[in-house]
Amino acid sequence: MTEHRDDPVRARTRTVNRLHALLAHLVPAGVARQLTADTAAAALRTVRPRAVLARTLRALAVELLTELRRLDRRIANATDIVAAAVAASATTLTDLYGIGELLAAKILSRTGAIARFRSPAAFASFAGVAPIEVSSGDVKRHRLSRAGDRQLNYALHVMAITQIRRDTAGRIYHQGRRTAGKSHKEALRCLKR
Repeated sequence: MTEHRDDPVRARTRTVNRLHALLAHLVPAGVARQLTADTAAAALRTVRPRAVLARTLRALAVELLTELRRLDRRIANATDIVAAAVAASATTLTDLYGIGELLAAKILSRTGAIARFRSPAAFASFAGVAPIEVSSGDVKRHRLSRAGDRQLNYALHVMAITQIRRDTAGRIYHQGRRTAGKSHKEALRCLKR
């Protein structure tokens, strides 16, 4: 798997993990797992080490905190740009429960013009949500297709899981499929499709 060096979200995660590890050494009681720039800064203000090693660790933590704030600004800026682009597209995707601006942007960028698909089944195949029959004898089964756009499939999966967890039309549809005898995975696949 190739690493995305320019991905600010991944870089932020790595920075937070490194900062958390340093703060665990510097702050006697440790810090909360959900670390933000503000909580890290507050923790660093309480630390005044005298030993050379501890001062070095604190200096590294300050550098990581600066990097974390820079990444937070970069992510916020990118989110604003994406939100503006989604609003300009006049899409109705964001009207669906479980699809926010970022997920809508991912779906729009991966799909392109929806008119290019000749049928809903063609879109399902493109997105990798069309099941493949793997029957044997009298037992008819389907499994997930590994073909198709995996990122688009993931976006549809996030939307489906979000709908199932709340009182939505997607949850009612999923429960109806379960009542009809489908397994959870089969019903989820139907909802994604």
